[in-house]
Amino acid sequence: MRGDDQQQSGMFSYVSLEERVPPDHPLRRVRQTVDEILRGMAKEFDGMYAKTGRPSVPPERLLRAVLLQIFYSVRSERMLMEQMNYNLLFRWFVGLEMDEPVWNHAVFSKNRERVLNQEVAQEFFRRVLVQAKPYMSDEPFTVDGTLIEAWASQKSFQRKDGGDEDPGQFRGGKRTNDTHASKTDPEARLYRKGVGQEAKLGYLGHVLMENRHGLVADAMLTQADGTAERDAGLLMVYGKWRKRRQQRRSEKMSLGADRAYDTREFVATVREMDCLPHVAQNLNRPGGSAIDSRTTRHRSYELSQSKRPLIEKAFGWMKQTGGMRQTKLRGLAKVAWQFIMTAAAYNLWRLPKLQAAEV
Repeated sequence: MRGDDQQQSGMFSYVSLEERVPPDHPLRRVRQTVDEILRGMAKEFDGMYAKTGRPSVPPERLLRAVLLQIFYSVRSERMLMEQMNYNLLFRWFVGLEMDEPVWNHAVFSKNRERVLNQEVAQEFFRRVLVQAKPYMSDEPFTVDGTLIEAWASQKSFQRKDGGDEDPGQFRGGKRTNDTHASKTDPEARLYRKGVGQEAKLGYLGHVLMENRHGLVADAMLTQADGTAERDAGLLMVYGKWRKRRQQRRSEKMSLGADRAYDTREFVATVREMDCLPHVAQNLNRPGGSAIDSRTTRHRSYELSQSKRPLIEKAFGWMKQTGGMRQTKLRGLAKVAWQFIMTAAAYNLWRLPKLQAAEV
């Protein structure tokens, strides 16, 4: 018997949001992990707010909403608020009740900029690593960098002294970061990632990956220049080396990297930190490769090189799903916390799958 197409809506619902979300939904385990992390950050949140005044948007809900924006590739705060208005799954994850009003997108953005700074993102990322520790190897590691396109057009890249006769028309002219800067995002830099590629305004995102499951062990963002990848790689490796020294551990680490890191200065500095530089050889470099057969003959070098492509999966997820192909924010500090939060979200998204594989 065919049912009637009734259009009258019910006034009450007796099914809670908790019951509407399937027990095996992947966000359930993510929510449990995030709630545990946020409970541990309560003291940090308390120090950011005044003791008196009108209550603002809870920082826990802000962080959960930002994670949803990353997980589901929501490209703007306006669209995120629209989704949270009618998407019951979004309401459940953020912590909103069925009839609770959704914030205005401008209010959400203002509160996010005040609370979600780089320090909060780093602390959140550190606590995610604590949750992921059972699934992460202590060595070896892989390091790499990727270009994050800035929210600025090529025409905004104009002379710093304002001497352009026809601003925005750069065909046939020479432009460098020393003489030009973007009027839209002055901290972005013109950078060419590889030979033959187009030079773009952007930043460089750097990731240190553990080779067991390809989880992100460290992340940072810098301005784009020719040595930023190697400098950031050394900083991240130094953090791991210093931690080992504090724990009085003497065993060596190993670090995989592509040919862009094959310089004598980088290799020598890595070796000074009792770390084996498993860097891909760049035989076309003037003077030859800094890596010789004393390193390449070992089985561990071959294993590091075979694991190295895993880092591209992290970059691919962060760009395709996390929205880091081209950032919507401007300024090094804002793009940095976005990059770190996206790296944390990548680990959070991977954790339930790794936990399920152990069962």
